[in-house]
Formats: sequence, structure tokens, C-alpha cells
Amino acid sequence: MHNPGNATPDRFPAQDRFADGAQYIAGRLTKGTSGRTHTVVDPATGEDVLTYELAGPDDVDAAVAAARAAFPGWAGATPGERSDSLHRFAAVLAERAEDFARAESLQCGKPLKLTREFDVPGTVDNAAFFAGAARQLQGQSAGEYSGDHTSYVRREPIGVVGSIAPWNYPLQMAAWKILPAIAAGNTIVLKPAEITPLTSLMFAQAATEAGIPDGVINIVSGTGREAGEHLVAHPDVAMTSFTGSTAVGKRVAQVATATVKRLHLELGGKAPFLVFDDADLDAAVHGAVAGSLINTGQDCTAATRAYVQRPLYEAFVEKTAALMDTVRVGDPFAPGTDLGPLVSHVQRDRVTAFVDRARSYARVVTGGEVPQGDLKDGAYYRPTLIADAAQDSEVVQSEIFGPVLVVLPFDTDDEGIRLANDTPYGLAASAWSRDVYRANRATREIRSGCVWINDHIPIISEMPHGGYKASGFGKDMSAYSFEEYTQVKHVMFDNTAVAAKDWHRTVFGDR
Repeated sequence: MHNPGNATPDRFPAQDRFADGAQYIAGRLTKGTSGRTHTVVDPATGEDVLTYELAGPDDVDAAVAAARAAFPGWAGATPGERSDSLHRFAAVLAERAEDFARAESLQCGKPLKLTREFDVPGTVDNAAFFAGAARQLQGQSAGEYSGDHTSYVRREPIGVVGSIAPWNYPLQMAAWKILPAIAAGNTIVLKPAEITPLTSLMFAQAATEAGIPDGVINIVSGTGREAGEHLVAHPDVAMTSFTGSTAVGKRVAQVATATVKRLHLELGGKAPFLVFDDADLDAAVHGAVAGSLINTGQDCTAATRAYVQRPLYEAFVEKTAALMDTVRVGDPFAPGTDLGPLVSHVQRDRVTAFVDRARSYARVVTGGEVPQGDLKDGAYYRPTLIADAAQDSEVVQSEIFGPVLVVLPFDTDDEGIRLANDTPYGLAASAWSRDVYRANRATREIRSGCVWINDHIPIISEMPHGGYKASGFGKDMSAYSFEEYTQVKHVMFDNTAVAAKDWHRTVFGDR
């Protein structure tokens, strides 16, 4: 359990690390110029971690100018040179793993065992993957498809990328956006969420230590309304990549349209967890608890809607509630903690309001409360299971983004798949069955960017992550992500030195 006397500086000395400011532009920390400050708060204790000067439009302009100045040299480097830099970067990240794990736990409230075993190793693996991908920036030989001409296709970097990352996975989201962009030869300005900037700043510092040139990676720590909108609208930014809510994603798209930018959106999710009546019940129960409570439920791919075929429904509800009750909620830095706080008291209050409203139309089987005692000062919320809600109810259709799982029954396979698809979102899903034909049907007919079978939540660097429908478009990770950050150019040669004259004569006659 949390010890109120455990001071924040003993966890990670952020105030010391970022005394020079929380903007990283052209290879150095600077203070923001908006005239306003923001305080990062430890959500486990309510204690202040870091107060810093927010970025304003002038800081965004400076960061974009630094990225633009660095672009010709970085884009002109050979794929092998960029690859070598990224391999060194991966090594520095691995050396600093404990620092990154502690900083991420501090600002987000994630259990330290999660950041040590998942967030940081996943980030290092991403860096290693894109170090290899940097050498695969391949065009295509198209040959002589038009008489005396030879064609080929070049893949080229786009230019300056402006990216906006969310607060739920600050380190991994920084990696997912920065690594493919720079591996392809682009430069980047990243705006992290203002409540969780620490590991994004550390990530950029590690890149500089690894020898990546100044200006290739820049960080502006500011609000979305001020720094974010200015970054998206900036005329020297050639591409915008955004991860966050669907509502904000629509605004990003609207602003980006004015300058006809390349756009990549990874938006909300409401992942279905479909359990057929031949599934391994115990495996499904464990998968539901792990899949719904990962990162305290603050995960756009988390299991949020469990549809269970009626013969297993009551047993699933009973067993899932019992397993949730064994989850240890507490201090993220305590070795035995399974579930930390939500990222902020604002987010905790939002989750509380969803569950409290649901009591009028559904059954709260377990949880649904804020812990007291040693945990009363943190943004904690107990794991919560809600049963018997209607398909069109708020808790089924809307993103709660907290440790809440809603369970509903279904009768036929057709009904289960229809319900799984019955939200605006399509980011991730899972299906649980011992029947290969049932499982294969689910992978075909569930409309989402990822469908797990008999599992929920694992991701790997080699495979793409991205959504359908209101969950956005474009892919993170994998070679598909790498291609997102390139543009295609057709090059055509006249092999005869007379073809242009022949073409002119065909069109205009002899002159």
C-alpha cells in the first residue's frame, strides 16, 4: 500500500532533471515562452513533481525551424547511417531503462513492474526494429512500360512531421511517432500531453546522446489548444500524426486540411471481448481481467465490452468479479501492486461519474468506488464489473477509459458478431473459442484493425496497430508505419533523346 510519507523526489528527481525547462529544441532544454506554467502531479500521492513553463506559439515556431534546418542533412544521410544512429539510440535507451521506468511510473501512476516489463522494453524493441527498417527504404524498378522510357519509383521522406501524443503511454507513443518518422529521413516536432512530458523529454535527450543530430527530434510541452493547434496549422509542417480521442482527432483533421497535410490519426476505441460457448472459461476470465485492467483501463485497445454467449454468461460474471476482487490496488512503486491510480483526479472523477450514472440502468457487480485509507490522496479507483446494461447505453457505447468492464449476454453467433461491431469504433477486438471455424469467422467479420484469438492486448513491433471507422486511419509500428512517413515519386527516363520530339509531333504536328 502507498506510504504517504514517501516523497516524490525519492521516486524520480524530475525537478532536478528539468531545471533548464521542459522544451527540447535543437538539442537543448529551454523554458517555454507562453507566460504560463503547468505542474506535473504524481497521481499516486497528489504531490507536485515538476512545475514548468508551457510552450507557446513562439516555441513551436522555433522547434519547427530547428526541424526544418536539420532536414536536409538527415534526409541526405544514407539509410545505413540513419540505421547506425538508431542502433546506438536503442542501446542508450536500454542503458537508461530504470530511469525511464521510474519516470513513467511517477507521471502516469503505472505500476513499476508494468513500466519495467512492458513500456520500456517495448520502446527499446521499437528502436531496434526501426534501426533495421531504416535500411529498407526501397523504391521499385518498374522497367520499360512505355516504349522508349524507363520508369522507377522512389520513396522519399516527407519533411517536418508534427506529432501529438496522449498521456496514457507517453514513452511508447513518443517512440511510435518519432522512430518511423526519423528512420525514413524526416525530422519531427512532438507535443506530448502537458501532464506527462517527462519521458518524451528524456527520449529526445537520449537521441542526442546517441549522436542523432540536433533538430532532428524536438519536444514542445504545451497545451493542445495553444501549442498543439499551432503545430498542426504550421505551414512548414508537412505531416501531422495524432493519437487521442476521436473528438479531438476531428478537430486536428479540420485544422490540418487548411494546409493539405498528410494525416495519420489513431483515435478512440471500445474493444469488444467476444466469448463463444465453447471457449475455455477460465482462460477467458483471466484474459478479460488482464485485458480490461491493463494500465488501469486507460488503453484504447483495452477490453471494455465483454459479450458472453448465454450458457457461460452467469459463470463468467461470477468468476470475473471474484478475480477482479483479488487485484491489488496500491502504490505504483510497491512491488506487490497490480493496479495503480488513474492518471489524474480529473480522470478518476470522470470514471466515477460514468459508473454512478450506470447504477440506474445496470448492475454494478463489484468495484465502483474510490478506495480510502492510505490511498485516499491518490487518483485510485477499484476494478469494476458492470452487468446487464443495454447495448445502446452509455457505458457500452462511450469510452470510459478506466478500470471498468461491461458484460452483456448474447444467444447466436450472428448476434455476438453484430453486437461486437455495434459501436462507432474499430480499433481492436478479441474472440474466444476452441473452434477454428468460429474463430476464423470472427477475424473476418469483426470490423477492427486488430482481432486477437484467445488473447487480448499483446502487441509486437513487427505488426501494425491502427483502426477502422471512428478509430482513425494509418498504422503505428511495423513496415506499414514506416511507409506512412514516406512519399512516392515516379521517375521516368527518355532512353532515346528523341522521344520528347516524337510526343510533341503526335500532339501538335510538325512545327
